[in-house]
Amino acid sequence: MTTHLDPTKKHDAILLFDCLDGNPNGDPDAGNQPRIDPQTRQGLVTDACLKRKVRNYVEMVGKDEEKPEIYKLFIEQGGVLRETIKRGYKAMNFPEKEGTPEQQAKVAEWMQQNFYDIRMFGAVLSIGLKAGQVWGPMQISFARSIDPVLPQSITITRCAATEERENKENKTMGRKEILPYGLYKAHIFYNPHLAAKSVTQRDLELFWEALIKAWEFDRSSSRGFMACRGLYIFTHTAKYGNAPVHQLFDKLQIAANTDVSRSFSDYTIEVDRNNLPDGVTLTRLA
Repeated sequence: MTTHLDPTKKHDAILLFDCLDGNPNGDPDAGNQPRIDPQTRQGLVTDACLKRKVRNYVEMVGKDEEKPEIYKLFIEQGGVLRETIKRGYKAMNFPEKEGTPEQQAKVAEWMQQNFYDIRMFGAVLSIGLKAGQVWGPMQISFARSIDPVLPQSITITRCAATEERENKENKTMGRKEILPYGLYKAHIFYNPHLAAKSVTQRDLELFWEALIKAWEFDRSSSRGFMACRGLYIFTHTAKYGNAPVHQLFDKLQIAANTDVSRSFSDYTIEVDRNNLPDGVTLTRLA
């Protein structure tokens, strides 16, 4: 088994992705402008946004898996969580009323086995018919841009109106919120002690695959051009890890070559592979 696909090992990873002339993650409280840290002006992308891309990719490719029934999603577009939890009660042949702690545990276990995002990210299953809470082994941080970004509001026009107005030209004005360029870094943590026997090698493989390929199937004019620029996975051989994660992440150094970066080629990325702690291996997938 390839090291980074072993669900019994501890993995810590760095994901690099960029956005050119687009909005990687709009903030609805700020007119859908790209999210930023108001103090440093660095761009932000939420963990929920990144998990959504993974979910969408798994939903797309899961239909072709050997057992497509176990790659369903708990958090899906237009889903009703109460009804989804109710399916767990029906599958276990329990009455549709709040079960005992033992019954809730069995429903939660069934849902872990059948819903990919619960196996990986966990879920709160205390909505309607309760089934407790599942702590997921895979956690993703907010992504933060390496340099400050410059959100811009671009005026656009449409040569058609929503409704006819007398003595008015049939055009509509609108706006697009973008940033010229941003290179983002997110941190990812996999805790095998929360995976138990629920996460498989294929589950882990599909997650890493999604971080690389999901961008290709998530295209939108509003998001501009986005791409995975690097995925670096540190794997520990020791049960409780071989080194603090911050020491591993410091092995990756990113430096801008220009005062104003406008492409990935404006950065130099170096990885110190020669001084990894004993028992830690580094796999680069992108």
